[in-house]
Amino acid sequence: MPDQALPGPPPLRVLVADDNPVVRAGLTALLGGHPDIEVVAAAADGDEALASALRLAPDVVLLDVRMPGTDGLTALPGLARLAPVMMLTYSREPEVVAEALRRGAVGYLVHGEFTAAELITAVRDLRHATPTFTKSLGVSYKPNKNSSHLQSFMAQSSEARPAYAAALHRRTPNQPDFGLSSREVEVMDLIASGMNNRQIAATCFISEKTVKNHINRIFAKLHSSSRSEAIAHWLGTAREGWSR
Repeated sequence: MPDQALPGPPPLRVLVADDNPVVRAGLTALLGGHPDIEVVAAAADGDEALASALRLAPDVVLLDVRMPGTDGLTALPGLARLAPVMMLTYSREPEVVAEALRRGAVGYLVHGEFTAAELITAVRDLRHATPTFTKSLGVSYKPNKNSSHLQSFMAQSSEARPAYAAALHRRTPNQPDFGLSSREVEVMDLIASGMNNRQIAATCFISEKTVKNHINRIFAKLHSSSRSEAIAHWLGTAREGWSR
């Protein structure tokens, strides 16, 4: 009986977000021309990208910086919790690059400074948590320090992706924020997704001590004494007496 070849890994599912229809079409054609890559969605702005990512759970997101409505940097933290994000853009200002990395991007390529083959390799490398940066940006990457943190972030955010998406769906747009700051809202969303303090710290690029400080303030504002009670308040499922 002849040996049967083992099936290879499933195609890498990519979401492309760029407001330029020519760029979107070009990337879709280029990436889709490889059997191990599938473009599952092409979004024109950050809101559309977030909605598509929540619905389709792509493996990788390619994200432009400047888009009308919700731009790439604004959408980046939410997208980075759902999939590894590589910025693919004409924007090369150092402050923009630094902010993209701070908000969770794991790669940054500038249009006109990479070949088609280099882009395909960079997209494939994201499956293995290997970042790629345009060389002229001068982004330093120190494996001994950053790679372990990056790999931890990639693994932990991947594990929490389904729970985080479910938590977002369970909250309604008109639910109160209980006076939480934008960072506290971010942390509370991650608590509701089931992340522990270490995972939250890795996702937000902050220390576990800072996470604990945020949680203490969140519990005070939600009048809660435990994670489960805080989640109940946050998702609107608390008993009426708790919300007084």
